[in-house]
Amino acid sequence: MECNRGKVVQCPTDALSLTNRVIVNPIDYPLIDKNRNVEITTSTGHKYVFTLEVADQVPRGGMAYNRQMRKWAQLSINDTVDVRLYNFNPNTQFISKITLVVDFMQKVAANSDQYDTDLMSREFLMQFPRQAFTVGQLGVFKFLDKKQLCTTVKEMEVLVIDNMSGKQQQQQSSKEPSKIRIGQLVPNTQVVFEKADDSSIILTGQSKGKVVRQSIINPNWDFETMGIGGLDKEFNAIFRRAFASRVFPPEIIEQLGLKHVRGILLYGPPGTGKTLMARQIGQMLNAREPKIVNGPQILDKYVGESEANIRKLFADAEEEQKRMGINSGLHIIIFDEIDAICKARGSVAGATGVHDTVVNQLLAKIDGVESLNNILVIGMTNRRDMIDEALLRPGRMEVQMEISLPNEHGRLQILNIHTTKMKQFKKLASDVNLDELASLTKNFSGAEIEGLVRAAQSTAMNRLVKADSKVQVDTAAFEKLLIARNDFMHALQHDVKPAFGTSNEAIERFCGSGVIEWGQPIRDLLDDGQLFIQQAKSTDTPRGLVSILLEGSANAGKTALAAKLALESDFPFVKLCSPEDMVGFTETAKCMQIRKVFDDAYKSTQSCILVDDIEGLLDYGDIGARYSNLVLQALRLLLKKEPPPGKKLLILCTTSRRDVLEQMKLLTSFTTVIHVPNLTKGEHLVQVLLNLTETENNGNSVCFDRNEISRISKIISQRRLSIGIKKLLALVDWARQMDPSIRAPKFLAKLEEEMAIV
Repeated sequence: MECNRGKVVQCPTDALSLTNRVIVNPIDYPLIDKNRNVEITTSTGHKYVFTLEVADQVPRGGMAYNRQMRKWAQLSINDTVDVRLYNFNPNTQFISKITLVVDFMQKVAANSDQYDTDLMSREFLMQFPRQAFTVGQLGVFKFLDKKQLCTTVKEMEVLVIDNMSGKQQQQQSSKEPSKIRIGQLVPNTQVVFEKADDSSIILTGQSKGKVVRQSIINPNWDFETMGIGGLDKEFNAIFRRAFASRVFPPEIIEQLGLKHVRGILLYGPPGTGKTLMARQIGQMLNAREPKIVNGPQILDKYVGESEANIRKLFADAEEEQKRMGINSGLHIIIFDEIDAICKARGSVAGATGVHDTVVNQLLAKIDGVESLNNILVIGMTNRRDMIDEALLRPGRMEVQMEISLPNEHGRLQILNIHTTKMKQFKKLASDVNLDELASLTKNFSGAEIEGLVRAAQSTAMNRLVKADSKVQVDTAAFEKLLIARNDFMHALQHDVKPAFGTSNEAIERFCGSGVIEWGQPIRDLLDDGQLFIQQAKSTDTPRGLVSILLEGSANAGKTALAAKLALESDFPFVKLCSPEDMVGFTETAKCMQIRKVFDDAYKSTQSCILVDDIEGLLDYGDIGARYSNLVLQALRLLLKKEPPPGKKLLILCTTSRRDVLEQMKLLTSFTTVIHVPNLTKGEHLVQVLLNLTETENNGNSVCFDRNEISRISKIISQRRLSIGIKKLLALVDWARQMDPSIRAPKFLAKLEEEMAIV
């Protein structure tokens, strides 16, 4: 546009005067949508930059200014000015902070009302989007239903666009910002209000005086002060995917044709910090306070009310987008337990279809015909499999982030968070080593670690309670209260067990008093088992699955050997899948229970599953050769299914019917099949008896003494033998009840009766 001339006229309406813009006729400036900023030169040679607004009420050739603008630019009615289009440089003229001096427009209108500068800042950005400002510029500002205020631009700072980490941003913010004289307001601009020296206006809120430059992500936020630990990676990913693009001015986003991420789904095991993240995410932001709702709160007993509740959540964002377009601020809506309202459509029984219509309404608001670009929906769930698939596609909740169990570094962070107060007031004993506790709490969730600290505190406090006829507190000793290492160890052993941890009690029950290495076959078997455990742990192999089948005759000690290998694997997640836990289950319920064990295992980095008595799980019976085909197909798929990337899974299975599994084509599902032999030599049996004599001398009664074992050895040394270790131990316990004079002969006779000796 070449240099034009315009004539100064009065503003035609009060509403237009409140815009603080130069009002022109649309015929004179047809390109206003592309560039609506102009530089005027007065007759005295002074230059000023203003933003244009079109209105038919202004005569052609006229330029309408309100009174404050004419006063500042020293313009009179009917003055003539030269006009040129003005382009802002996005790198040096986007305002990061603008400081305004405010006062009442009319002194007689002064009142004692308090003016919330935080609300004023938000309203100022809405009233003057993408507007040009100059240091010293006078303007008028009507705040809500209160009186009109006059404003003076005191100073402005340039916007610095970066994508640095929180610590780097904090260092950058300590540098002296660049001052500018002319700039353009953008949605991320920090608006600061100061009252005039002789003004009686009362300003409150955080946006008065000097404050730090506003950013969508608060550069000073810290995991430990927020009470969240072990989620560094997840928070960085949230910033990168959801907030980084929103740091840039809307003009740049428009040039890129970029659509912001509108939805994030956080999923993972219970207690890992999903809901805690929802509670604290407002502290991470300098934007509007997020709306946090629980999924069940949306549902209503009246028809149509559930959908109306969804619409209400998005009403503010819709209104602001219509009003401000690309300059609209970010509206965050957080759904906790989103699976309560977003189940897969058609999966809920009943004729009402309430859940389906709620999902439809949510889909329409996030990515419908009139989709919003100023929203971010964050959903929390521990049942991702229940969420409707349409909600997870790009454009909706396209970022699905697993909040998994914390690693050792994360557990240390969480322990530091929950022991900060104890350290501050010196209530934590010197023998407490948080690094040790972090290593001992494998597969503990954040909530379980917090529970562990509470349990240790309760144990320590209980020492001060005297429970006689009356409960009394030893107040004298309270000052000496210390939470010691033994308190944490007691809590680990007795009070808090991880939901995704080791089933020690159930598995140790199978080992009994231990595994007896009665000969070279058992030692070879255990050595081979250790090699497979190392294979399962190895990070050098691409496969994350190792499955072992221990097969042998009944009472051969297969389950005890599998339990020993499972415990020696030292995997943080070790679970037992046994038929005795599923007595009375239907086929479907049994499949769901087996599937749950495997799904839980996939949530841990290293997992071990002990599947005992496979034929029992299959409901196999010799009479009629009956079995559950549904369970068979489930096991066949799960035994071959690779765990998620980065996860390792060791499966130990036992069976006494290898021939049956072979007919069912199940043997091919295993990495290897290991045979667990019976005792076949007299020296093996003697070794068992000697081993029992050595262990029982520690306090238990001795079954056979050395002389009896010698006589038994002479008799069976030349005989063929075949007996399982479990059966042999049962016979030994039976013989222990007899008189020593007849014990050895009766024992040998029982062996022959059981067909162990031929």
